[in-house]
Amino acid sequence: MPPGITLAADAPELSAANTGFMLICSALVMLMTPGLAFFYGGMVRVKSTLNMLMMSFISLGIVTILWVLYGFSLAFGTDSGSLIGWSSDYVGLSGIGITQLWDGYTIPVYVFAVFQLMFAIITPALISGALADRVKFTAWALFITLWVTVVYFPVAHWVWGAGGWLFEMGVIDFAGGTAVHINAGAAALGVILVIGKRVGFKKDPMRPHSLPLVMLGAALLWFGWFGFNAGSWLGNDDGVGAVMFVNTQVATAAAMLAWLGYEKIRHGSFTTLGAASGAVAGLVAITPSGGSCSPLGAIGIGAIAGLLCAMAVGLKYKFGYDDSLDVVGVHLVGGVVGSLLVGFFATGGVQSDVKGLFYGGGLDQLGKQAVGVFAVLAYSLIVSAILAFALDKTIGMRVPEDDEISGIDQVEHAETAYDFSGAGGGAGSRKTAPVPAETAPAAPQNKKVDA
Repeated sequence: MPPGITLAADAPELSAANTGFMLICSALVMLMTPGLAFFYGGMVRVKSTLNMLMMSFISLGIVTILWVLYGFSLAFGTDSGSLIGWSSDYVGLSGIGITQLWDGYTIPVYVFAVFQLMFAIITPALISGALADRVKFTAWALFITLWVTVVYFPVAHWVWGAGGWLFEMGVIDFAGGTAVHINAGAAALGVILVIGKRVGFKKDPMRPHSLPLVMLGAALLWFGWFGFNAGSWLGNDDGVGAVMFVNTQVATAAAMLAWLGYEKIRHGSFTTLGAASGAVAGLVAITPSGGSCSPLGAIGIGAIAGLLCAMAVGLKYKFGYDDSLDVVGVHLVGGVVGSLLVGFFATGGVQSDVKGLFYGGGLDQLGKQAVGVFAVLAYSLIVSAILAFALDKTIGMRVPEDDEISGIDQVEHAETAYDFSGAGGGAGSRKTAPVPAETAPAAPQNKKVDA
């Protein structure tokens, strides 16, 4: 986010163009959460599809209400100790004038608030991909409530809030490499270290059940990300948002190609899952850095991120943590890579005059970026693990093993994603014609299933 410092004589006036632009960007970012639901939903087995969709969709409900009640105030209210914000006018959004402008900008506070709300919604939804197949829905809903309150809202203030300690230090995070992606990726790692692996991890096949759904989700994410990134300049009077738009496309393309190239060399095939995952890795990496680099720099950032993330997703098998849908490998690693590469690729001619190492700026900015990366990663990892541990020891985070094996959709939602009976409807409780006793198949000896 750009610094909002203006002189009184230069006080901005409401811009209808920027206001309209930001409302469109807000809608694009909102679309990313359903897109993420499809992306994750296609990657899981059939028996977990609806649960995966709901783990993203529930964030739209919970976080919206919390944001209105107190979240916006904690994240963007008057600074207190460089750690948190608070403003009574923002509680319930009740003290905001209709035409009141966000400080230093040409858009109303309401527009800024709803744009930032969409960021707050998708961040916990990102975490859900690491927890596929095994988490109680009520426990997940409670985790979201606690997590955004004690992790996301404070971290958003550190990074983007006036007076936040990382903001004041000069850490560059244009659109959420630290506040969104490192935050979510570290949280995912913290939670899965507490709740453990899925039943059958590294033993049973756990392939995506619908790669077309994955591709649809990736396409919606890619589309919505233009609003996510370009909108983070809060207008486009000076062309910075346009540069970010271009860099978003360029880095995503480079990352997708790099991932596919690695796949072909390593595994012998170009896969649709690799194309989708590579694109998301590029989107993640350019999020913090796209406002400070050139399009050529965006190619480098995207290619590096695509390659490193493709390598990182296999680490879960080596180290034994069950990151179900590669949230750690893509969002944590991609966020770290993109944030650190600001210290190398910043040109000093776009978002700010800060230059990276490749442009004669030395190591100063790289050091600041490293502080931001480590601080957010450590805080989110530790606090998220504590929250998961507390929930696991009280109400329990995981469904029973038998329920996990039979399918979390039926257990948690009383529905199934697809109806193959020919009778219509999706409720798993619908009765089907009985199988004659003499032709009924024998019960399987191993109740672990792949779908």
